[in-house]
Amino acid sequence: MTNEYQIRVMPEIAAQEDRLKAYLAQEHGFDVRTIYGVRILKRSIDARQRQIYVNLKVRVYINEQPHDDEYQYTNYPNVEGKPQVIVVGAGPGGLFAALRLIELGYRPTVLERGKNVHERKKDLANITKMQKVDPESNYCFGEGGAGAYSDGKLYTRSKKRGNTDKILNVFCQHGASTAILADAHPHIGTDRLPKVIEAMRNTIINCGGEVHFQTKMTQFILEGDKVVGCIADKEYRGPIILATGHSARDVYRYLAEAKIEIEAKGIAVGVRLEHPSQLIDQIQYHSKQGRGRYLPAAEYAMVTQVEGRGVYSFCMCPGGFVIPAATNKEQIVVNGMSPASRGTSWSNSGMVVEVQPFDDLSISQFDNLEPIPDSLRVMLFQEELERMCWQQGNMRQTAPAQRMADFVNGKLSYNLPKSSYAPGLISSPLHFWLPKMISHRLQEGFKTFGRNAHGFLTNEAVLIAVETRTSSPVRIVRDRETLQHIRIQGLFPCGEGAGYAGGIVSAGVDGERCAEMCAQYMAQNS
Repeated sequence: MTNEYQIRVMPEIAAQEDRLKAYLAQEHGFDVRTIYGVRILKRSIDARQRQIYVNLKVRVYINEQPHDDEYQYTNYPNVEGKPQVIVVGAGPGGLFAALRLIELGYRPTVLERGKNVHERKKDLANITKMQKVDPESNYCFGEGGAGAYSDGKLYTRSKKRGNTDKILNVFCQHGASTAILADAHPHIGTDRLPKVIEAMRNTIINCGGEVHFQTKMTQFILEGDKVVGCIADKEYRGPIILATGHSARDVYRYLAEAKIEIEAKGIAVGVRLEHPSQLIDQIQYHSKQGRGRYLPAAEYAMVTQVEGRGVYSFCMCPGGFVIPAATNKEQIVVNGMSPASRGTSWSNSGMVVEVQPFDDLSISQFDNLEPIPDSLRVMLFQEELERMCWQQGNMRQTAPAQRMADFVNGKLSYNLPKSSYAPGLISSPLHFWLPKMISHRLQEGFKTFGRNAHGFLTNEAVLIAVETRTSSPVRIVRDRETLQHIRIQGLFPCGEGAGYAGGIVSAGVDGERCAEMCAQYMAQNS
């Protein structure tokens, strides 16, 4: 017999199976010896009050062994010799598009400009050790995309767009912990995600698909208003799912030059804010002892409005690191990540301000540029802000930084706290040189966050500049129903880089949807 229950228990009970069984037996009148297994189906932490509770949905097996699968298995058939679809980009959008194509009986050929997920590691290390950014292999480009080495968080609000549970189950099928199916804010961890990505690639290859690394698409092959392939190291023929990620600026420039419709899109810009993780634990768990033995590193979510624009936390990484995420020379870009254990001494989050295409995006270098298409103006603002940050960082990957309270009070920080940012920090007056539309709103937002969470606004925390890659600055315009480009047949803009997703899971969902629409297109044109 199996029964399911919703329960609310102390953290120490939720963390220990024997105590959880004893609690269930007492609450529901079982002999604890008859409970053969307990499977946690959903788990969330309620930290609103001083007493912390864990909400659980559990399946209890009475007098029988657990017999159901922990995740839903997807069958991938062999597609050798089947019609070919070109998938440009091996991030989550591209990988899930390729896997869904296999399910539907089509043969994906994946073209990835960067290296495989393990070879990328050497180039990531060189950013810190040699202050050198490889423009084709970095934290944004390469197998797994921007999420592979920058956290692996799987939380999304985009549940109306597709089957998010399917995405999580496919990750489990390829080696992710089944805990991601239960946790309210699932997270694989940047130390574990690469093996999962490699397993997904092996599924594609074993089923007859192809994956080509260091193979950069440079242009489409067009016949009138129809894409029939692309050129990389050679010609590849077939419709294209374009899943190049939010940092492929050369692709946006190519589309603009080729008169393929794109439009500027709003982004969010700001800094990485890093606190000691113990301090965040103390604030969020209302205890001087912090998280204790049975609670994970604490998360937070902050949001407010300042002068008509959202100011909010983004990609919060408890027990994590701040990393250098530039994709070319003369740039400083920062991002955050966490290992599976979330066990470092720091917790960080993007703290960003909404920027819209119709804003005054004037900064000094940007003003001196030749006239540019309106579709690229947000991207150019993004680029110039990253270049300005690089100049402030002594033209290395040493990031400009300022203590949090000093920033709010407009004071230079004469020294900086220890930080997880490996290339190093340099004290800089961020309040002075960041665009006023950003710095002023951040200052006011931090005051609000400090009032809402006592101790949050502190000089123990440090702001590290600059966070710009929150989403794509461009949207590749597509039809709502067919997901094809509005004018070009056979072109399916996909995921974050096309402006239709925000994170690993939503990109995966969009990849599956694009694969389904591409399969329909192939069937209609066969």
